[in-house]
Amino acid sequence: MPPRKVVITGMGAVAPGGNDVPSFWSAVAAGRSSVDRIALFDASGLSCQVAAEVRDFPVREYLPPKTQKFGMRVVAFTLAAAGQALAQAGLDPERASGRELQRTGVILGTGAGGIEFGERQYGVFYAGNGHKVSPYGILGTFVGMLSSEVNMAFGLKGMSHVISTGCTSASDAMGYALQSIRTGAVDVVLTGGGEACIVPGIMSAFCQMGTMTTRWNDQAACASRPFNRDRDGFVMGEGAWILVFEELESARARGAPILAEVAGYASTCDAYHRVRPEPTGEEAARAIDLALEDANANAEQVGYMSLHGTATELNDRIETRAVKLALGHRAQDVPASGLKSMIGHAQGACGAAATVATVCALREGFAPPTINYSEPDPECDLDYVPNQGRSAPIELAVVNTIAFGSKNSTLVLRRWEA
Repeated sequence: MPPRKVVITGMGAVAPGGNDVPSFWSAVAAGRSSVDRIALFDASGLSCQVAAEVRDFPVREYLPPKTQKFGMRVVAFTLAAAGQALAQAGLDPERASGRELQRTGVILGTGAGGIEFGERQYGVFYAGNGHKVSPYGILGTFVGMLSSEVNMAFGLKGMSHVISTGCTSASDAMGYALQSIRTGAVDVVLTGGGEACIVPGIMSAFCQMGTMTTRWNDQAACASRPFNRDRDGFVMGEGAWILVFEELESARARGAPILAEVAGYASTCDAYHRVRPEPTGEEAARAIDLALEDANANAEQVGYMSLHGTATELNDRIETRAVKLALGHRAQDVPASGLKSMIGHAQGACGAAATVATVCALREGFAPPTINYSEPDPECDLDYVPNQGRSAPIELAVVNTIAFGSKNSTLVLRRWEA
């Protein structure tokens, strides 16, 4: 018996550039940078002082009453985006039957979870005020709490899982969601990811690691420069992007909008280094190959790629090699966007951001740009859709993510024809 088909019936976003999917996509398609000077804390002592923050979002309005005073941004982002996704999918948990709630799961990706709340509590403790540390310091910093908050907010009684594999977290969560529906474990999964780690401790550590941009503090909009010759590191981002994955016949029975098909997924490991990708790109290429195989597709059918494109020297060069290995003679012909040039790097949620944007690209036949692309790198010679998006007939798209610890994960999406 063939595996059940999985489709996307709803999406939500709280993101740099817009706090819903239309606003987010409009900013990305237009090539608008959401990078600016950090406003969330005083970053004047850091070598990198820019980030892509979520702005004009009422965090406390989306938090449960008991946790409102703690202002956990990642929870608020994720609950808001989940509500948007459910609404678009036409799923109302308050009207759902007990069995429907039991057959709806939550599988999310995050790298840092509630680290911003945790950092504040550590500050209280190290200031000598241990007696004032919140008991929510435990629950709030546990990455597994993110899915639980969504399950509890909407009464969803299927599985409640969080995948935390670094920058591939959301991609791996969506891959797990795909597999869970295919095997019949559930019919519907809220998946994707959320992140809110524009915080002093995390930023300081990345600055010390030398992976963040430092040259563009006074020209923030130019700071994220994937694949450009003068790139010097990534820009931190944040936000939540949530999708409703649903078994095809379930979606049809409800008359739900079908936005795209989730056609394939695969993950590999370089088994090479904690922070550097393996130089040949062979395992990253194998993840693309395996995902296409899982989708019963091949390199000839790929019409668009959303690349990881962090704007670090090694990642961009090696990801380019991987694409060449996977797509062969077609590599230079396929439009391939680096969305982080506009929205920064939302760490564990970045795969979800790319997936939401790629669904929009499929539906509109439009490849968004890689901005700040002014000086080509001879070793990065793909079609990165430089600076201005363009129309592109896309039937099959690849979403690529790469993580510290030698991880590579790839999703394949297919345009849905009603």
